Amino acid sequence: MTALGERQLAALSTAVEQGFFDDGGDSGARKAATALNMQGLLARDPKRGGVWYPTVTGTERVAEAPAARPGADGPYQVMPPLSDQDYAALKADIAAHGVKSPVDYDEAGNILDGHHRVAICRELGLNDWPRFVRKGLSEEAKRDFALSINLLRRHLSLAQRRAIAAAELRAKPESSARAIAEKVGVDHKTVGAIRKEMESTGEIPQSKTVVGRNGVRKPAVQPIRTMYLPEKANVREVKAVAKAIRTAEMATSRTIKKGLIRAIAEKGEIRAGHLPRAAFPVGYADPPWEQQAWSDETGQDRGLPYPPMPLDAIKGLCAGEASPFTRDAVLFLWVTTSRLADGIDVLRAWGFAYVSAITWDKELIGLGRWVRDRTEHLLIGKRGNFPGLTEGTQPASLFAERRQGHSRKPEAIARMIDRLFPDLPKIELFQRAESLALDDVRRGDGWHLWGFEAGETAP
Repeated sequence: MTALGERQLAALSTAVEQGFFDDGGDSGARKAATALNMQGLLARDPKRGGVWYPTVTGTERVAEAPAARPGADGPYQVMPPLSDQDYAALKADIAAHGVKSPVDYDEAGNILDGHHRVAICRELGLNDWPRFVRKGLSEEAKRDFALSINLLRRHLSLAQRRAIAAAELRAKPESSARAIAEKVGVDHKTVGAIRKEMESTGEIPQSKTVVGRNGVRKPAVQPIRTMYLPEKANVREVKAVAKAIRTAEMATSRTIKKGLIRAIAEKGEIRAGHLPRAAFPVGYADPPWEQQAWSDETGQDRGLPYPPMPLDAIKGLCAGEASPFTRDAVLFLWVTTSRLADGIDVLRAWGFAYVSAITWDKELIGLGRWVRDRTEHLLIGKRGNFPGLTEGTQPASLFAERRQGHSRKPEAIARMIDRLFPDLPKIELFQRAESLALDDVRRGDGWHLWGFEAGETAP
């Protein structure tokens, strides 16, 4: 494998992260992109000479982790190896507390899940760790188990998920793009593009049929459906009927997706005194941000009625394997206007992509260094294949209600979240039941509260 120069690696990483790389006419950037093209890592846009796209091989090259460690491989090691940082963190945790989760084996002694835990135990000289043997699984079921349990536990980049999708196509080229996309957590069009490229290079054979998510074999390319109308058909009526059909189909699809998400959430881990793991598809949080100093002389405002958290501590709380959220999830995160950038960073650190926001007009003007604050913002983040909202149910982007005590948020927002996702388990971080009114919706069975919330016991 040819080693990549710094400029080549930067160009390839940009292409994978953004979906393309534009050399901008810079001779050095174009030279690097051309070299990557000759190695089969970038493909050139035939109409725009300065634009380049990542190939499957290029995507996998970026997703490559450090060299495999002793014991961290095997026939069912379907995930990319951990980064050096994550591996070191896991090693330190095992050295201090031992192996918390059993390593899964099949009847032949092959590891299904826990390759890194075993590798670390061997490095530490440990010969005994908790084990669980899963019997009666077919080869396909073993691979699917290893993939599903790791996707629930890990937060992976798009490049890593594309690499996993390519590996799934090599293992089961007869699987449909939608079946693999649902399993890996990417868009089915992404899998379709990867399949097309791999078929063109001969990595996988071209197939006239594929096996769908329901196990039924169907044509790989669906025939174009044509709607034939009577000669005097009312076009407006036909469009209205077609729209109603599409709306019903989308509603059914959302129901199916939510059912799958709810089933995955039931496999999550909830223990008293600990932050849950992979158990909640809907999150709501009001982090205890550190307040900005009003002056360099007086320093940080110490008047907070609750212990604040540094930004890095907030970002690390739900990052990676520590996440209480499922693979497909939505998050509502409160942030002040002066900390909007920090709020976006927390969303990303927790594995979510920013999609929208609701602004709260508090009706009373407050303090501020640059402007006097009257608003606060509820950032909305999404990850995985979480379904969007049904048309007509979306809340307005501006909400007005007079603010009450310090840091107390309107209960109407919690009721809104409950209305939008009545059948999905929800978690609110940094909250305690004692600070809520007795009729607060968050005291219901659909909510789980975790953390510390300042405030008097509600009446």
